[in-house]
Amino acid sequence: MRPASAFRPSSVSRVLNARRVCRRCLSQQANRSVAQLLQWRPTEKADDVVINGFVRSVRSMKAHRFVALGDGSSLAPLQALVQADYAEGLTVGAAVRLTGAWVASPGAAQSHELHVNKVEVLGPSDAKTFPIQKKYQTPEYLRTMPHLRPRTPLNAVLLKLRSDSIASLTQFFAGRSFTQTHPPILTSSDCEGAGEVFTVAPASDAAGPADQDGPGSFFRSKKYLTVSTQLHLEALAQGVGNVWTLSPVFRAEESDTSRHLSEFYMLEAEMSFVDGLAPVMDLAEDMLRSLSTNLYGTATVQDLLSRSRHSGSDLAPAEDVRRRWEGLMQKDWPRMTYSDAVALLQQRADLFAHKPTWGAGLQSEHEKYLADYVGGGEKPVFITNYPRDIKAFYMLESQAASSNGQQLPGATVDCFDLLVPEFCEIAGGSMREHRLGPLLDAMKRQGIVGQQSEAGAETPSVNGLDWYVDLRRWGCPPHGGFGLGFDRLLSYLSGVQTVRDMVSFPRWFGRCDC
Repeated sequence: MRPASAFRPSSVSRVLNARRVCRRCLSQQANRSVAQLLQWRPTEKADDVVINGFVRSVRSMKAHRFVALGDGSSLAPLQALVQADYAEGLTVGAAVRLTGAWVASPGAAQSHELHVNKVEVLGPSDAKTFPIQKKYQTPEYLRTMPHLRPRTPLNAVLLKLRSDSIASLTQFFAGRSFTQTHPPILTSSDCEGAGEVFTVAPASDAAGPADQDGPGSFFRSKKYLTVSTQLHLEALAQGVGNVWTLSPVFRAEESDTSRHLSEFYMLEAEMSFVDGLAPVMDLAEDMLRSLSTNLYGTATVQDLLSRSRHSGSDLAPAEDVRRRWEGLMQKDWPRMTYSDAVALLQQRADLFAHKPTWGAGLQSEHEKYLADYVGGGEKPVFITNYPRDIKAFYMLESQAASSNGQQLPGATVDCFDLLVPEFCEIAGGSMREHRLGPLLDAMKRQGIVGQQSEAGAETPSVNGLDWYVDLRRWGCPPHGGFGLGFDRLLSYLSGVQTVRDMVSFPRWFGRCDC
């Protein structure tokens, strides 16, 4: 027989391992979020459960307090039952740590509740002055305090939707061997050519002219906040092939509508060595289908789709939002040329305040009709080949100048707008003019190219686009890409009625708080 000491190492090892497992279990239990606890439904009481969060509301009874606790992980709060003796400091807005037993609840609101035996007030709050109360508060009021607005349940869930979406998109592009890049925010050019750019200058130059240009200025010439990273993405694509970015962009547009911001995020992708517009549209379609399919079953999305009628009363109806997700998950989105779209709209011209005319841009009412009629009110719709004269200079002119055998009134370009039901355009893309001569012709036609140099070659005279022209001089392949309004997409998928409520710190004409 072996001596007793021979058993000690294994016995000690088992004890130590058991202690490690217990510590790990306690750690995992203590790190549960409110959303995780609400989904945890043990058949027996669980002791020593720890939860961190903010007090949303306190309902006082004679011997107890019912505390609603939130931490941003779900729309629904966690209900905690606290003895009156322990409730000191449990005021609306306070940051607390509660410890207790997770037990089955007799009420119908949630399956379990926390019976608290220890309260730690980590950050006290004066409930009388805390501006976010349990009662209904309008989105307009909440926008006046963007630093506190994320503490509301809905805005916290929208932040999680944003995070989940970025993670899914990153995986999608990595799976397609796209290189994620970071183009500059400060730029020498106005990409869209509309003049709606912010000029950049040091604060020390505030007393001088905002558009100072010349040797004395900080950059020696006028610089802007970018309205699109596309031009720089084209340069990066020539180095590593297909590229993408999710970047802030800025537009000095004096629009006070639910769809416009002065600072917003654009997802932009550029593909090298593509010979036509179809692969670019395929990429945009696959990307959105992948995003919606991957996120549809997540707790964040289901929280939005199964919300009670009391939460998110300013959102589009949950059933409408569900149809939006299901529409993005469908295959084979319709594609229609601008010319055919105008012809269709002209057949129902009596429905519109703005009469559809070839050569003019499509109005919101036109886009909504097309999304509803062509897409069946479910699928997104691609509208392609818009007139050259209403689109940007860098778009490749279409080779075919007819539609359904009919001669068109003017030249078109290989481009698309992506329309979604109820919301109109969320993305746009094109093939880029990759040949030097036609690009210079297009720039001259739009007044971007001026005088000739001494060598006789035309050079850009404004907007600092000489470097962009250079890309066409040395081995520029056929290429194309698209840009998608990221905030607008998330508004569509969440049911938020205005893009200002999709952005944590919204900036628009007349407003730039904190």
